[in-house]
Amino acid sequence: MTSKRGKPEIIFDILRAVQESGGKMKPTRLLYKSNLSHARLKLYLESLVRQQMLAIEGSGSEGRNLIALTQKGYSFVAEFRKMKALIESFGI
Repeated sequence: MTSKRGKPEIIFDILRAVQESGGKMKPTRLLYKSNLSHARLKLYLESLVRQQMLAIEGSGSEGRNLIALTQKGYSFVAEFRKMKALIESFGI
């Protein structure tokens, strides 16, 4: 049985998906990569934009928005990876 993701893991998954796509991503693609419902992703995106980890840019094709990872978002991903490695080194 797999355990449910907590809020930090969901945030990490969202930010990591954007990072792995070159730092910018279309919202629909992020929806698929993050494995969240539209309503939940929208709530997380609003929160991450408020916290300045993500930014919404209007430079996508056909006038669509792109979700961009900010420097603060890059820092979160790097620190979360370190924390995850530390936890795993203790076998937790």
